[in-house]
Amino acid sequence: MDDTTPITRPSPDDFLSIIRRQQLGKLKIYLGPCPGVGKTYVMLQEGNRLKRNGVDILIGYVEPHDRPETTAQIGDVEIVPPRVTKYHGIELREMDVDAIIARKPTVVLVDELAHTNAPGSRNAKRYEDVMDLIRAGISVIATVNIQHFESLYNIVEDSTGVRVKERVPDEIIAQADQIVNIDLPAEDLLERMNAGKIYPKERIEAALANFFTPKNLTRLREMTLSETANFLDRQQRNTAEQEKQVSALGQVMVAISSFGPNPGRMLRKTARLAAMLNAQWYAVNVRTPKESAVRIDATTQRHLSETLESAQKMGGFVIVLKHEDIAQALIAFAREYGITHIVLGRPHHKNFWNFWKPTFHEQLLKELPDVDLILV
Repeated sequence: MDDTTPITRPSPDDFLSIIRRQQLGKLKIYLGPCPGVGKTYVMLQEGNRLKRNGVDILIGYVEPHDRPETTAQIGDVEIVPPRVTKYHGIELREMDVDAIIARKPTVVLVDELAHTNAPGSRNAKRYEDVMDLIRAGISVIATVNIQHFESLYNIVEDSTGVRVKERVPDEIIAQADQIVNIDLPAEDLLERMNAGKIYPKERIEAALANFFTPKNLTRLREMTLSETANFLDRQQRNTAEQEKQVSALGQVMVAISSFGPNPGRMLRKTARLAAMLNAQWYAVNVRTPKESAVRIDATTQRHLSETLESAQKMGGFVIVLKHEDIAQALIAFAREYGITHIVLGRPHHKNFWNFWKPTFHEQLLKELPDVDLILV
């Protein structure tokens, strides 16, 4: 192994990082399987309870979607006026992050964590606004639907046929101090839909024919229950004793190739596996001499950079190795870091000329007999 270039990892023993964590605000998320289950409604109810108990609380942004029941729950909670901008002649309203930070409340209510902000906003995404508030020492109560989890993108598409454009990185969800599942059986949700309590009448028929089918709702509900259970399980395991150790259930690695197909699916598979194992995961790219900056084309280089950036957003550590032999570099890394699970793309068929030569996958299986290989 000639060179290792890891992203700097914060040490849990770093005293400065401990101090900074104490100065951060807290994040609570109301999670639901889809729109209309009552996330915003319950969030506003909690806001009013906090206000009655003397907590300095504001509404940073709430989207009631013209639902009278939800609007009624705003009650006496102070609302920060939205920042209004015009884009192509259309008036857009966004959360005024600067005004909230200047006001410095104890808690802020923020709807729709996955929302994309209007051009010219402080941040491109609302979850970035939320992280700015938390860094400013302001606690946030937010809402999000399960289909917006980055690592579930392919699963949601395969299960429902819907490609979700607005997504929240898993590392944001992982930073939550509390996640509350707002559950509603598919039958009750469909009843609310038909009663016009979720969408206006002109949108009901299309919604029922596409996203809001009984099959889709049931699958999304299963995902929500599963993710909530995983979150609670990780919280219980993440004790002070475990923080001093490398993950008790192992370490996960995904091998990223400059030319590999569909790296997004591999990253999401790895992120979800690591979450279930309560393990750290690494996105490892081995650069051979033929993949040097002067030999690799700009399109491939950009594609690789975007893939590694996505890995960071999902909570992985990016490792770039320089080596002439990809298999040997990965084997050495796996041994050094105590890797227990490796995620790889499916192998190509052997050609006649290399029939007796061990494949990349066969080398890993032989040299790492105690490591599980997961093919995507």
